[in-house]
Amino acid sequence: MTKILFVCTGNTCRSPMAEALLKHKNMGNIQVRSAGIYANNGSTASANANEVLGEKDIVLDHNSSQLEKEHIDWSTYILTMTSNHKHLIVNAFPEALYKTYTLKEFVEGEGGDISDPFGGSVQTYRQTMLELERLIEKLYKKLI
Repeated sequence: MTKILFVCTGNTCRSPMAEALLKHKNMGNIQVRSAGIYANNGSTASANANEVLGEKDIVLDHNSSQLEKEHIDWSTYILTMTSNHKHLIVNAFPEALYKTYTLKEFVEGEGGDISDPFGGSVQTYRQTMLELERLIEKLYKKLI
């Protein structure tokens, strides 16, 4: 069983969208969670994240989680939205070094950050979701 953990800053935009997009693939051999480096436990996903996923008929039932050691121990792969997230994780949890990648690094072999739509318009969220959708498709193909 492969266990994917998506990580962003507040766990209300990018990582929950990535989690929902991968879960929507209904892959039985993969478990998916998300967390945030600076998340407040129990916050709902942003309204705009819910809206743009709803346009794809994906329901986002989400409560944010602060990244903790149990997430690190649980995961097979930790996929971050930015290289800064990756560095923060590896500094805090050195044991995660060999399983932590940026999402782009893991699926495309090169770095690059996924922009944070927090506080942006629905169109900004839609652009982030489309980028995530493209990357999740590549991730799906890599994992199957």
